[in-house]
Amino acid sequence: MQAQTRRAFLSTACGSVLLAACGRGGAAGEAQTKTGALLFEGEVVFNHGNGAEPLTLDPHHAQSTWENNIIGDLIVGLTTEDENGVPIPAAAEKWEQSKDGLTWTFQIRDHQWSDGTPVTAEDFVYAWRRMLDPKTAASYAYYLYLIKNGEAVNSGKMPVTTLGVSAPSPRTLVAELSQPAPYLLQYLMHYATFPVPRHVVEKHGDTWTRPGTHVGNGAFTLAEWFPNDHVTLLKNPKFYDAANVKIDRHICYPTSDYEAGLKRLRAGELDVQEKLPGQQIAWLRANMPETLHLDLILATEYLCCNQSVKPFGDVRVREALSLAVDRETIVNKIDRVGEPPAYSIVPPGIANYPGGAELAFKSMPFPDRLKRARELMRAAGYGPDNLLRTSLLIRSASPTARRMPVAIQQMWTQIYVDAQILQVDAAIFYNRIQSHDFEICNPGWVADYNDASTFLDMLRGDNANNYGYYNNPDCVELLDAATRELDLTERGKLLAEAEAIALKDHAWIPIFFSGTDILVRPYVHGWGKVVTDVHRTRWLTIDQAAREATKHI
Repeated sequence: MQAQTRRAFLSTACGSVLLAACGRGGAAGEAQTKTGALLFEGEVVFNHGNGAEPLTLDPHHAQSTWENNIIGDLIVGLTTEDENGVPIPAAAEKWEQSKDGLTWTFQIRDHQWSDGTPVTAEDFVYAWRRMLDPKTAASYAYYLYLIKNGEAVNSGKMPVTTLGVSAPSPRTLVAELSQPAPYLLQYLMHYATFPVPRHVVEKHGDTWTRPGTHVGNGAFTLAEWFPNDHVTLLKNPKFYDAANVKIDRHICYPTSDYEAGLKRLRAGELDVQEKLPGQQIAWLRANMPETLHLDLILATEYLCCNQSVKPFGDVRVREALSLAVDRETIVNKIDRVGEPPAYSIVPPGIANYPGGAELAFKSMPFPDRLKRARELMRAAGYGPDNLLRTSLLIRSASPTARRMPVAIQQMWTQIYVDAQILQVDAAIFYNRIQSHDFEICNPGWVADYNDASTFLDMLRGDNANNYGYYNNPDCVELLDAATRELDLTERGKLLAEAEAIALKDHAWIPIFFSGTDILVRPYVHGWGKVVTDVHRTRWLTIDQAAREATKHI
């Protein structure tokens, strides 16, 4: 029997009933954990330190990578990622687009929801309308503004029936776009575009995502969800490519304490740990180099000031705070993972983007930056006898998550700033920053798709992920112009000009461009280099013999 982790399941009845509901109850070779959850002879189990506790498994309310890691196993959209992050057919088996790039027609694959109900084009129509319905209050609703009338529907100016999506037949979906989107096939891999089972959602309402009622069309089904302990997914026998899925059970643990996650990985309880403790990087390089995945991805770690709160509407204060952050010290002495310091919003290597926009002080020696920052703070009314007292909201319950914020806190004391660090778990953090309940926060952003707009669209005033209320009409005008530009080179130039304006306004305080900093046991195969850092479990295999031979270190 495949070894289970040391954490026992919390409910005998729930675990047994749900596994039986998936067609596994009573099978030969079954066994039970101490609490009764069924395990089976020869099962391949993937134990995943997933980083944090999911707030939701509804694709219309999700907003985090750790939620995406689960949702993307349960549901697939029109396209999905291959093992290298490249879009491939999923719920749609083929498609075609009009010459102007504004109309796309998708042929839906003949496949089923996990309860045996056929997946149809109407499921996508229903899902996209639900996503944009103001009553849903979806944080990612703006993502579907790409669909004709999407913004007007979401703002309540037009009914959901006017959205530019239709199903002329059960297996034909037609999407009309508000602008050309050369990146559309990547765009459709995001959970905001996923279908949802109308017959289940309308019956169960918001509880449709619970074990026992959840229905998906992905490679796995939802078996258990014990908050702050684990989520268990089981291989979906009705998945259209089930024959090629090698993992039987995917167990996700909310390992926001990265030190504890490392200990569990070393003890053989985890196969992958998302995020590693930075202070352990030297030890890991010396003792477990084969587990390190430190590849640069399309992600920016940054700070954001709430410009609706005084004094952060003053660009002098925002510039001073940015000047005083010693990025080189952070990446070389604090984080120590090898990630490059960031002086722009958009990370390097993104598709169809010239780059070039950077903070003006990049070449300035750090002592000169501090001098300039003090001058700006004094001009804004602060000094040794009148400190700016503020707070820095950070995510994660891990003690190691404080290392960088504490360093920044000390750096800011040099420019008359007394910042209190407020540390909350990830779910509370994202609720607060989306409701603008903070003064300064440290969100970070991983690209939803390989295009600069995934970062720059957050500079729009109506974007739910514009946490700091930044709004510059000149910047938005350039972003709008870029949406109408068909030439990719010219479009890239317009986006770069928009970024330059935002950097001059200090809309963000970029700190460094993120790498994966993930620990993957070498017996886990199929965890490739993916610039968006999305790894679907359907592509993974586990060398069982190598796993058994792995000694605790």
